[in-house]
Amino acid sequence: MAPELDQINAALRSMTELDVHPLAPLTAAEITASRNAIQSLYDAGKGLLFKQITLQEPRKELLSQYLDSDFAGQPVQKLDRRACVNYYIRNTNKFHEAIVNLTQCRMEQNLRLGLNQHGNVDAEEIVAVEKVVLEHEDVKAEIAKLKLPEGSVIICDPWTYVYMYMRDPTNSTFEDSNHYALPLPISPVYSAADAKLVRIDIVPTGNDHSVKPVTPYGLKPPNEYTSEHQELRMDLKPLNVVQPEGASFKFRKMGETGEIIEWQKWFFRIGFNAREGTILYDVRYDGRPLFYRLSLSDMSIPYADPRHPFHKKSAFDLGDGGAGTLANNLQLGCDCLGSIHYLDGLICDSNGEPMRMPNAICVHEQDAGLSWKHTNYRTGRAALVRNRELVVQSIITASNYEYVLAFVFNQAGELHYEVRATGILSTQPIDDGVDVPWGTVVHPGVLAAHHQHIFSLRIDPMIDGHSNRLVYDEALPMPRSDFNPHGIGYYSQETIVGTSCGLDADYDTARTFKIQNVAVRNPVNGKPVAYKIQAPPFQKMLADKESFNHRRAEFADHDIYVVPHRDGELYSAGQYTNQSRGGNGVRTWAKRTENVVDTDIVLYVQFGLQHIPRAEDFPVMPSEVLRVALKPVNFFDKNPALDVPPSAQEFNRSTLVAGAHQQPAPEMEALVGKGGEVHRAPEKSKL
Repeated sequence: MAPELDQINAALRSMTELDVHPLAPLTAAEITASRNAIQSLYDAGKGLLFKQITLQEPRKELLSQYLDSDFAGQPVQKLDRRACVNYYIRNTNKFHEAIVNLTQCRMEQNLRLGLNQHGNVDAEEIVAVEKVVLEHEDVKAEIAKLKLPEGSVIICDPWTYVYMYMRDPTNSTFEDSNHYALPLPISPVYSAADAKLVRIDIVPTGNDHSVKPVTPYGLKPPNEYTSEHQELRMDLKPLNVVQPEGASFKFRKMGETGEIIEWQKWFFRIGFNAREGTILYDVRYDGRPLFYRLSLSDMSIPYADPRHPFHKKSAFDLGDGGAGTLANNLQLGCDCLGSIHYLDGLICDSNGEPMRMPNAICVHEQDAGLSWKHTNYRTGRAALVRNRELVVQSIITASNYEYVLAFVFNQAGELHYEVRATGILSTQPIDDGVDVPWGTVVHPGVLAAHHQHIFSLRIDPMIDGHSNRLVYDEALPMPRSDFNPHGIGYYSQETIVGTSCGLDADYDTARTFKIQNVAVRNPVNGKPVAYKIQAPPFQKMLADKESFNHRRAEFADHDIYVVPHRDGELYSAGQYTNQSRGGNGVRTWAKRTENVVDTDIVLYVQFGLQHIPRAEDFPVMPSEVLRVALKPVNFFDKNPALDVPPSAQEFNRSTLVAGAHQQPAPEMEALVGKGGEVHRAPEKSKL
């Protein structure tokens, strides 16, 4: 039914007027107003399933001017607030994308999206899958063939497919039982469009594609990870992080949930949405602009088992789920130590109602060892500064896995993005005595398939302004010549990246990518100011180029992509990844071969893990740590951490001081006279 304009306006005007920053996450009132505006387009009885209601950011052309004026304390022109709404008509495959202008009280867009564009999985859908699957008579019949002990509890893991497990049958009332230690060979297939069971796949459990009929389940021992099931160490003493004067950072509100943080010359704004979770905007150091927008754009986790139905096992935890949707409620003294500041997130539930995500982000400081040190071996005096870091952290649980995601700032003008991968391996059943080359047996009857974790970090730079370029330096050997007769010389060579493309590291040449602004020069050496990118090496996606995995994960075939900025191009695998077909991500954008020299560019930096599981990864995995570093190159005229107060015992109050270290000084020094002549200096008194 086509709505009347006044109906839409009435729904929008029900919003409470709030003076919020253009980058502040949507308020509860704005989420409600957006939901009401969409609902007013349909008859009262029409059910809608809301997937996301999130901030539609203003055009960069307008917003960058706003941010510069706002930072300088100058008057700003108010920008319209908009919401992007994704929703289904319930019990259909009719998926929509709408843009609601909250300031002007009008609907700017309401499109039904085409085939192969689907919304993310949400909590309501997960519950619905479990209910339909576990109550279906055909599924019950297959489970009955397993002849499980009375009282056994069956668990569903609904990804974009369903795998089934059971709790320890000897302790089936323990809700935190590690069901991944007891996988079952049954995989129901569920249609989200009409909420029905499509079929039941029986998974292969041998070393080939063959599938056996379901037979009685041979019970295996449990493998629990919770503390009450361990014989805990008794020799660990407390380690307290104490800040008697509180934290060194300041914060102030940017809206109902967004905030501005200032710390050690850093200034930035924190946003939050269902897809990306934590977003940093308007990042500056000592007043100089560095990054317009930073976020984790997506991640792909393709698995190695080529057999049906495991060949479909490839997750996009941000696009299919959402870092905001999956964010943990962080606990004081557990997830974050020290003087902690928490930020809540605000998203919508499946009915379009505002849903608060308490303590979704924690901000805290940590000691990270030495920042710099030098000991004058002649005098024994040591000058040193400890490295204080500011951490902006969130943790997401994507079914079995946890990811600790953190932006980490230090006092030397460096910004890091850190990922810690932990949680539990996704498992499948395997017959006793079978060994396969695409996975590792981590427990009796339990196979953990090989898989990759490939992350894509989106960097929208403004290194002393928005006119930037990407270059890379390489260290190359000089040929032997009269100038280099001993063959030991080498030099650095800089290459400018001219058009949008994907590029790779070359560790044999120490290839280093830098974001430069050639219009601003270093006062010491005249070189362009820059920030370099240091990312850990990773193996590119192993699935071949014709596979759906490769076609969908458009970022996973290169270490770095560079493209010119376009509003709305935020996600390196495309806007909608759930069962996507590719063709809407950064690989496609790069094929436009557009100019990326001295213009407004965006980078996508990839990093990741090749995870060949080991027995030590089960029943819970020790954290694997990855860090991408963004470091100044000729951006400052000297070490920017020189002005950090020196590390001293009266300040740090350690409980044991090591003895001073002094190397023997030479017995003789040289002294230059008035005429430039050199004399032996008088010997120092040893008294």
